[in-house]
Amino acid sequence: MSIKEKQNFQTYQDSSDVKYPTNEKEASSLIKKYYKLNNPLEIIGTGSKRKIGKRLQCSATLNLSKLNGIIEYLPEELYIKVKACTPIKDIEEELKKKNQQLAFEPIDFGNLLNGTSDYGTAAGQVSCNISGPRRFKAGAIRDHVLGFRGVNGRGEIIKSGGVVVKNVTGYDLSKLICGSYGTLVALTEITFKVLPAPEESKTLVIHNKKLEFALDILDKAIGSSNDISGAVYLPKEPKVNGCVMDIEKTFKLNDLKDGGSLTAIRIEGSKNSVDQRLENLVDELKLQNSSISILEINQSEIFWNKIKNLEFFYNSNNSILRIVIPPSECVKLAYQFANKFKYYLDWGGALMWLEAFELSEEMFDSIRKKVVKLGGYVTMIKNSNYLPYVEDVFTINRERFDISQNIKKSFDPKRILNPGKMYTGI
Repeated sequence: MSIKEKQNFQTYQDSSDVKYPTNEKEASSLIKKYYKLNNPLEIIGTGSKRKIGKRLQCSATLNLSKLNGIIEYLPEELYIKVKACTPIKDIEEELKKKNQQLAFEPIDFGNLLNGTSDYGTAAGQVSCNISGPRRFKAGAIRDHVLGFRGVNGRGEIIKSGGVVVKNVTGYDLSKLICGSYGTLVALTEITFKVLPAPEESKTLVIHNKKLEFALDILDKAIGSSNDISGAVYLPKEPKVNGCVMDIEKTFKLNDLKDGGSLTAIRIEGSKNSVDQRLENLVDELKLQNSSISILEINQSEIFWNKIKNLEFFYNSNNSILRIVIPPSECVKLAYQFANKFKYYLDWGGALMWLEAFELSEEMFDSIRKKVVKLGGYVTMIKNSNYLPYVEDVFTINRERFDISQNIKKSFDPKRILNPGKMYTGI
């Protein structure tokens, strides 16, 4: 397909046939119907993350938004069971009443993708398996899903896991469906592990450190005994290729000094513990003579919400890439991209968020090759109008493709559910 053909390619078409099942049994019956007809279905909830991955042209849309509501919440047992399309905001509001949280920090992609705040649903977060800054301490979403119920591509109701980790025997399907983007199962019910919310949160910000020194600080902080829960580097880059890294405009925090790059480290826990660990960290990193700021609990929370929700990229019409890479290779990759793209580093350097101005297919392929060579992978989270058609939104090698294809056949032999959403042929 030529570039012109790709630019004119009809990548998305809303189906006029939209089904709204009100319960699991109805969802099962509908999928059985389309399975017999060999007609593909687009599976959505609120659609907040609909633009991630390849856009689909299906016979019908299965909208699961009516499957919402909290089924069971036992704070003392540290779990909450919800219908699949329960809004994340509703879950978090309920957990706050008992000073508990979803420790994987759900990300709000709404502003980035659709121009308005929307955390989406429980199923959307699980299907995308994208976790916030606490990921390297608390684990990914897949580590917090205790069990699920759903409907496979044959219309069969399946379930996995329970309300405690030890309920899982054999293959852990709960982890398998995380990050499957609705290609394996139409989720109907999810059980999450919940954890106590921290009493106190403070953020140590170190100013004006160059990339290699900043990442060395983050590496030492993560490896220390101070139990940090956030580690991010924000470079102060000049305007390049239509992208501006405007740190001051994004944060506007009184306790945050202006100017230069930022290296930020979060510490959470009881008040006395946080204060002591913060003091220890400053000593261990030998920062007494460095320019630092301390963000207290309220400003610390604002800071990390802006980080996890990608506020740097709001109102951008450019392509946004998510790059996961071994931290040891991060410096090498960052130097290749510095002064070419707008980016920042999370998870102590293991995650790069990158904005690319007028990203061509050739540029995207070049970035992907560089990342793969260093042992990482790339996902295009937002596709710009400049590049409306992308053959491969996700990164995958031949070995992983073959495994994914076999898994797809097991759950969905006729490719009824979100066909081609992640990879062509799956």
